[in-house]
Amino acid sequence: MSLALRKPRWWRGRTAVIGIPYVWLLAFFFAPFLIVFKYSMAEMGAIAPQDVMTVADGVIRLALKYSNYVFIATDDLYFKAYVSSVKYAAITTLCCLFIGYPFAYFMARSRPSLQPTLLMMVMLPFWTSFLLRVYAWKGLLGEGGWVADALTALRIDHLLLAGGMIEALDKYMHTPFSLVVGMTYTYLPFMILPLYANLAKMDLRLLEAAADLGATPWVAFWKVTVPLSKAGIIAGSMLVFIPCIGEFVTPELLGGPETLMIGRVIWDEFFSNNDWPMASTVAVVLVLLIVVPLAVFNKYQAEAQERK
Repeated sequence: MSLALRKPRWWRGRTAVIGIPYVWLLAFFFAPFLIVFKYSMAEMGAIAPQDVMTVADGVIRLALKYSNYVFIATDDLYFKAYVSSVKYAAITTLCCLFIGYPFAYFMARSRPSLQPTLLMMVMLPFWTSFLLRVYAWKGLLGEGGWVADALTALRIDHLLLAGGMIEALDKYMHTPFSLVVGMTYTYLPFMILPLYANLAKMDLRLLEAAADLGATPWVAFWKVTVPLSKAGIIAGSMLVFIPCIGEFVTPELLGGPETLMIGRVIWDEFFSNNDWPMASTVAVVLVLLIVVPLAVFNKYQAEAQERK
């Protein structure tokens, strides 16, 4: 009787805790990915892709079209779009880190009674529609916008022009500069929150020990604080970099012809060219470009932790 009433082994403790996230990933990531992958290997019909597997007269026929992957490897448009996406995602990640780290550090070192207010300030933009927040930058950076006027008054447009971020003086919209500003503003909270969570848990006695050993505050920051916040830097960078690669709304509203990103290419293939297999191929390659390096990085990071 006791054996009959005992809970099944798979439902106990660690198995359930690990199994539920895996089931979630299988249902909402791996299964949709397989559907997209199937479309990428199919032939486009009049309205929708044809089935890759057909059954007729007792014979199962499997027709997999791999020419789309060959075409992506040989066409410069897709290569440039992937490189452009990685470039602007990396620039945005660095900008978010440069801005977000001091803010997260200030939050973590502020009074405990003030931290909830600062945390609310970081989360406050999420109360407004993402589309509205991005669209607002069109007015701020457009002709007559107060941000554009301030940049011109400070002669920052000369520096941006020299760096190739704008095409002409006092013209900020539909340029790499407006794209980076929009994406940095959008994804900055995703950098601040992991950094704050990491810095808030740091043992301040380590800084006191560094000071006792003769380290200046600046040296203690670089030798103690920054290395201990590496996990927060990596987490924040991943949370910013990954969605930036496939970004569509911000490049569409704020970017220009020279800021073509892979999200726009996928949109054009789906809705302008009505080529679902090609769009699915581009999406599959994009996922692989993100997942494979992350898997390799996590593998080596786990091995490094084991060696410690």
